Amino acid sequence: MQKYKFVSADEAASYIHHGDVVGFSGFTPAGAPKAVPAAIAKRAEALHAEGKEFKIGMYTGASTGGSLDGALARANAVWFRTPYQSNKDMRAALNDGRISYFDMHLSTLAQELRAGFLPKPKFAILEVCDITDDGELVLTTGAGISPTIARLADHIILELNHAHPKGLRGFHDLYEPLDPPYRREIPVYKPSDRIGATTLKVDPAKILCVVETDVPDETGGFSPLDAVTEQIGANVAHFLAEELKAGRIPKEFLPIQSGVGNIANAVLGSLGENPDIPPFEMFTEVIQDAVIGLMRHGRVKFASGCSLTVSHEVLEQVYADLDFFRDKVVLRPQEISNNPELVRRMGLITINTALEADIFGNVNSTHVLGQKMMNGLGGSGDFTRNAYISIFTTPSTAKGGAISSIVPMVSHVDHSEHSVKVIVTEHGIADLRGKSPIQRAHLIIENCVAPEYKDVLREYLTLTNGVHTPQDLKNCFAMHRQFKETGSMMGVKWEK
Repeated sequence: MQKYKFVSADEAASYIHHGDVVGFSGFTPAGAPKAVPAAIAKRAEALHAEGKEFKIGMYTGASTGGSLDGALARANAVWFRTPYQSNKDMRAALNDGRISYFDMHLSTLAQELRAGFLPKPKFAILEVCDITDDGELVLTTGAGISPTIARLADHIILELNHAHPKGLRGFHDLYEPLDPPYRREIPVYKPSDRIGATTLKVDPAKILCVVETDVPDETGGFSPLDAVTEQIGANVAHFLAEELKAGRIPKEFLPIQSGVGNIANAVLGSLGENPDIPPFEMFTEVIQDAVIGLMRHGRVKFASGCSLTVSHEVLEQVYADLDFFRDKVVLRPQEISNNPELVRRMGLITINTALEADIFGNVNSTHVLGQKMMNGLGGSGDFTRNAYISIFTTPSTAKGGAISSIVPMVSHVDHSEHSVKVIVTEHGIADLRGKSPIQRAHLIIENCVAPEYKDVLREYLTLTNGVHTPQDLKNCFAMHRQFKETGSMMGVKWEK
């Protein structure tokens, strides 16, 4: 490692200039660089104080931590941003137009970068836990788009983070497919198959400098389960157990994909506790706390993901027992972890969270009232469209009951009725397979809607008759309009 130039984070940031495009490692805060992005933000603030321009374009695997998305957003240092974010400061900046943000399916970003659809990154800033003199890098807890940005970038800046052990070597499976028309099938047939390299090999001449750090991932813990999330988890587990008994899921079961957050963690916990569901494998984006606990109890046999996004306490447990987890966990680039070919081939059961759903089965994952971006599409579309069974979960209400999560028409469509197979709330399960629009509407209203909103949505269905999809264009957004005007969807009146 003596051949590389070791510098401070401030000096590394000084190489980056206004208008540069930068790609960052990681997927969620796991594996995202921390010191250099914070130094770039500080540099931006200093230049702005001198009256000079400074903004960068940025690519990431998914969301990041406060030292990356948060610091750069607060410093007004971002020109454009893709493909996904979840930081409140970044969200505020893109919603008020200070940042050009374009939402993307996570599986497509690497290919679109290679194809030249998007500006080429000049810099790749990667977090690693080990480096060799010949350019062999050991990534940390998130793979993201690291292989592609490392190859495309003119320069690579490394954060050598001693908070992560060198023993992570061997946990990754890094593979970039050939581009069309030369691409072959991706030879993953079960979650535990390995097809790539355990390390990322780059041209050592491209490594501009190395910044040493000792900073843990900026991942938070999970909120305690409440009655609603627990019931949603129990409902999903019950549905899958019944599908298994009916023979609609093979007796060996199928791999699970689960989204991010408290509901997803609750669902996984319920699956692990249900005695009718056998030990299962996961092929997913984010490996969360519940997965690690279920591995300890033999309920999850293997987990393939893009990142190890767990609380600090759980990550310490993993690092204290790397030999136990070495043959049970693999981290892949998102181009592989989210690949539609693999989702369809392995028959994944996918479980994601809806911001809102409508009575015909369309799902909005991204936009509040159809206008303000929350986080982004993420990988939910990659999985949903190609799933063996696609499930969406949501609490039936939000804002203390002022919002019904089930509405006549979603204010923004991310997943259409043709891709959404099952909707689950704390009140029940709506299995939409083989149902006409009107049948889906009755099923969702009766099984999933909060009691205080059932009658008004039943009445909505009577407004338009003699059509295939009884959508009333005069009233379909009346609940959204009422919320904007009064702060509650309760008491909405349909215009006859």
